[in-house]
Amino acid sequence: MSKSTSELASRFLPNTELGEAEKRVLDRLLSRKTLAHNINVRLAKDATFGQRLADSIARIGGSWGFILGFIAFLVAWTLLNGWLLMAHAFDPYPFIFLNLILSMLAAVQAPIIMMAQNRQAARDRIDAAHDYEINLKAELEVMALHEKIDELRHSELMGMRSDLATVVGSLGRIEARLADATQS
Repeated sequence: MSKSTSELASRFLPNTELGEAEKRVLDRLLSRKTLAHNINVRLAKDATFGQRLADSIARIGGSWGFILGFIAFLVAWTLLNGWLLMAHAFDPYPFIFLNLILSMLAAVQAPIIMMAQNRQAARDRIDAAHDYEINLKAELEVMALHEKIDELRHSELMGMRSDLATVVGSLGRIEARLADATQS
């Protein structure tokens, strides 16, 4: 950590143990660089084919379109096998083949959705860490602005004090002249 970074840390974050995030924020603050960036772009670029596929399957499998389509499929299956093809049904009641298909679908779909949820949880953790850094930098910027405003106020007060001393001195001289003029 550079000298100016440690000075900034001791001034704005006293009694705080600095982690990597805090050091990164302080360095960015000193170099006047932004911290904000779109995390989704980086995550999308780094995603493997399997991760993108899992996200797509979870997005489709968790949609109303999929649910309604699957309900329509189940209704069609039971009507076709239970009523229309009564004598020659390829999956007669109690629909054992349908149960096998549903079990296999659940066995494949559940882990894929869990993979997508794990990726979302990781994305949320990265998002939260990024939000923390942005908030910390904003807080430090506000503290620095307060410090600058306090310095400006102090210098204005010192200037006004100096001006007041000049005015008081001028008034003293005017008063002395008036006193001399009234005595003569």
